[in-house]
Amino acid sequence: MSTPHVVVVMGVAGTGKTTIGPLVAEALGVPYAEGDDFHPAANVAKMSAGTPLDDTDRWPWLDAIGQWAHGRAGLGGVVSSSALKRGYRDRLRAAAPGLVFLHLTGERELIERRMRERKGHFMPTALLDSQFATLQPLDADEAGVAVDVSGTPEEITERAVAALRRLAG
Repeated sequence: MSTPHVVVVMGVAGTGKTTIGPLVAEALGVPYAEGDDFHPAANVAKMSAGTPLDDTDRWPWLDAIGQWAHGRAGLGGVVSSSALKRGYRDRLRAAAPGLVFLHLTGERELIERRMRERKGHFMPTALLDSQFATLQPLDADEAGVAVDVSGTPEEITERAVAALRRLAG
């Protein structure tokens, strides 16, 4: 990318945000922040119990991510956040105008299989349906790209970085 943008790696649980985000950040030469680390303990407990978050739960989390992104404006960075709804992305952009979204997409069966294979994560596969039900893909007026998550992490990262560079012109 020609100028240092802040990229939000978004998508439903299990798409690989935590895997792909650091790889994209490394390829772009910018720092990475794990979006899950911005969740208050109450959110993690709620999700661990299999209860989806509501918007009241999400606002402080999104605001914390937005503050991090704002602090990286002009410097560049990559942060993960499900950012499933347009309203959530609008809230992030309000804190950090100029954000670019990298939407990791894929077939539900692939994502569920990957979720079952990962170890030590608080998000159960039982919440995947609620994630897909909540998901509002990027609108045409939103700065961002969608990248399919089939393939290896290296292949996904290569496609993502190429798409982000095309977007930046």
